[in-house]
Amino acid sequence: MTQSNASPTPFAAWAVFVDFDGTITDLDTFDILVKRFAGDDAWQRTEIGLDDGSMTLRDVLQLQASYVRGTFAEVAAILRSEIAIDPTFAAFVASARAREIPVTIVSSGIAPIIADRLAAIGLGDLPIIANEIDPAPTGWSIRFRDADGNGTDKAAIVRAAKAAGTRTIFFGDGRSDYAGALEADLTFAKAGLALERYLHERGVPFTPFSQFGAIDLDRVIDEFDARSKFATPSATGS
Repeated sequence: MTQSNASPTPFAAWAVFVDFDGTITDLDTFDILVKRFAGDDAWQRTEIGLDDGSMTLRDVLQLQASYVRGTFAEVAAILRSEIAIDPTFAAFVASARAREIPVTIVSSGIAPIIADRLAAIGLGDLPIIANEIDPAPTGWSIRFRDADGNGTDKAAIVRAAKAAGTRTIFFGDGRSDYAGALEADLTFAKAGLALERYLHERGVPFTPFSQFGAIDLDRVIDEFDARSKFATPSATGS
């Protein structure tokens, strides 16, 4: 059973935190749903509010959810047919687990929707930290996990792991990932998307990626350890 909204991962030498929409999937959940139920113009209005700063991501997500009609089962069926998951993600999770590196989903999206999609690829036990939803015939309503403007405070989740002595790897693609990416020891940004541009403009180190299957965790960790060792003065000062 998926550990929805679990506490941050218990101590491990390394931990991986992964956004869901646009990072593991090819498309964003609410992009699909708003366009399906309210049309392209309604979706564009929410994007303008986000771009000009008149709305937080939290505001946008709640408005987008209000456009959605139907039961959870009906909406989940739409998403299963229209959103694809990176076919290499399950193998990536298996590789991390073989190295005793926990993987946790951290999302500003909807935990039950994420759980439904992950269960379909055999990852029903993957911990999820995300928001909850109240479906209603007149429009859905999100119950946000945190007071953060993104709905889920990804930065705080990464900081908590680091405070416990864990090295952190963060994967993301968009606005809700900006703060979490800045907190992580290592950041991977989906190529060609908003997080990549944000980090590049600020000179923040990151690695672009297109599929999880291209990531060799052993090499990533070895290279980080080598850089850390080189950057740390020896006890003798030599």
